[in-house]
Amino acid sequence: DKPLDPAELAKLGLCQFPVVIGGVVPVVNLPGVLHGTIKFTGRLLADIFIGRIKRWDDAAIRSINPRLALPPMPITVVHRTDGSGTTYNWVDFLAKASPEWNGKVGIGLSVKWPVGIGGNGNAGVAAAVRRTKGAIGYVEYAYAVANKLAYGQVANTHGLFMSPDAETFQAAAETVDWRQHPDFAVLMTDAASPTAYPIAATTFVLMYKEPKDRARSSAALAFFRWALEHGDKQAADLDYVALPPSLVLLIEQYWASQIKSIKAPRE
Repeated sequence: DKPLDPAELAKLGLCQFPVVIGGVVPVVNLPGVLHGTIKFTGRLLADIFIGRIKRWDDAAIRSINPRLALPPMPITVVHRTDGSGTTYNWVDFLAKASPEWNGKVGIGLSVKWPVGIGGNGNAGVAAAVRRTKGAIGYVEYAYAVANKLAYGQVANTHGLFMSPDAETFQAAAETVDWRQHPDFAVLMTDAASPTAYPIAATTFVLMYKEPKDRARSSAALAFFRWALEHGDKQAADLDYVALPPSLVLLIEQYWASQIKSIKAPRE
């Protein structure tokens, strides 16, 4: 998700907190390419999605994938047609890696895509990649797994190629100094940890600070408390990752300070 900024939350009377961690992954449809066997840098992905690199046997791709037999076929970029937090995290990462992308395309829930074909939602992008030879797209990690799509490793800020998984997602979350970001309004792209996957992302919940139905809000918070403290397996079963305990504690303290009209689960 894209977090709302504190000013917007204040205007709407909302508070915001993360509940699970996931990631956005590049997915490809290339013969002989399996999960985690193809490598990308942020700059390389930006050059592909801006249309500068047009073929899979381009020297820039081959240089970091010397052991892969990359086919001499054109690249078909697949992107979202709808606005989404998935897109926001993806293009934020591309903008950090490429001044050209930042200047010409920029960041947003949706952008004017320079090249490619569109799909609606993660499911639409996954379906388009699956049926198109030579395609590359981006989806939430859970959708890549569910659709059995080959996803790539991505270089992080230390130049290390990281696969998306529970450990690399959580490493990104543990790197963020959440206390320095009011309302948890921060992206985890390009996290500083050497073991972090560089396009990790969080799913956020929005709640009213002064809800009309206090009993309903109390029940929702009780559920979120259970999910944050005991829902690790359920999150993993859906290919998401539970929050680190230190972050869970901050969230429960945040409830007590922000949702003033009801009793928070822990004070």
